[in-house]
Amino acid sequence: MYSMYLRIRNYIILSGIILMASCSGTSYDTVYPTLSDGKYDSEFPYRNCSEQLENIAQSLVKLDVLVFYHTYSFTHESRTTLEAIRSSDSKLSDLASSTDIFTESVGGTASTIYYNGNHIAFLSCAHIVDYPDTVISYYPYPDDKIIQVIGVKARQENNISTISGGDGMEILAIDKDADIVIIGKEFQAEELQNINLMNYPLGESEELEWGSFVYMMGFPLGHAMITRGIVSDPQRIRKGTFLIDAVFNHGFSGGPVIAVRDGVPNFEIVGMIKSSAAENKLYIVPGDAHNKNELNFLEPYNGKLKLKSEKDIKYGITFSVTTEILRNFYKKNKQSLKEKGYDLDEFFLAGN
Repeated sequence: MYSMYLRIRNYIILSGIILMASCSGTSYDTVYPTLSDGKYDSEFPYRNCSEQLENIAQSLVKLDVLVFYHTYSFTHESRTTLEAIRSSDSKLSDLASSTDIFTESVGGTASTIYYNGNHIAFLSCAHIVDYPDTVISYYPYPDDKIIQVIGVKARQENNISTISGGDGMEILAIDKDADIVIIGKEFQAEELQNINLMNYPLGESEELEWGSFVYMMGFPLGHAMITRGIVSDPQRIRKGTFLIDAVFNHGFSGGPVIAVRDGVPNFEIVGMIKSSAAENKLYIVPGDAHNKNELNFLEPYNGKLKLKSEKDIKYGITFSVTTEILRNFYKKNKQSLKEKGYDLDEFFLAGN
């Protein structure tokens, strides 16, 4: 009786092992039945891809822009208008009640898309480098034709801080409406070392679907970071952008959006991070808020107050430029770029 019990138990155990082996052999197909469907994946990668993501990260650079403005302030009593300035033979410095120098800086991300030994080019967002030559602010209504401050751009520095000699980058081609820019510089061959190109192909944004899984990479607040998200409302692609639920912060602009087609390591660039949903909010702050160390936070503040405007980011709503818009931008600027020594066909048009 006992020996019969052992035979039955062993049979059950053996059957269980066979069943488990059978399940483990078919679980991959069960869990990933459409992994080879030719579409962008909507599931988290099933295997480690840190090496590929590190290669992409090494092709990204931090773009820092510093702009200097000469500012000219006018009192309300002067009743200075733009027409009066244009008709005057006097210098702005003579007409203004005071002058100063104002600086503004912004950081973003750029992808290394071209390098031939002495020319190097980067792809990023236009709004990072787009600063007007002249800025004019007026007094509030009803005196909204009276000038308060005029700012005249003195110089602008576009610097790639993550490579040696990356200062003084030139704007090679720009489209402010599409928010795309290509910057670059001609180097002496020996000046550049260890340049890592973006080696993954430009994919097709129009093939993204609801729930397509993507990575975003860049330098938010100056830190090299990666995050992930899923695509929403792909019908927006016809308008040149698409939505991702990933968390955006300042500095991410210009970074690549990367999708996976039929599993790792089939990465493709499907867009470029552009911006996040945001709204302007006004704050009342001390007029000398730049000297915070001199403020006494234990006593009421009796000094001058001023309004300050800041963008309030609505996290989780990120807009990206489509690859179709990127290709169209390049086609429009292709000839002028080649005349400057930058043949970017391999990045923008390979496979098309």
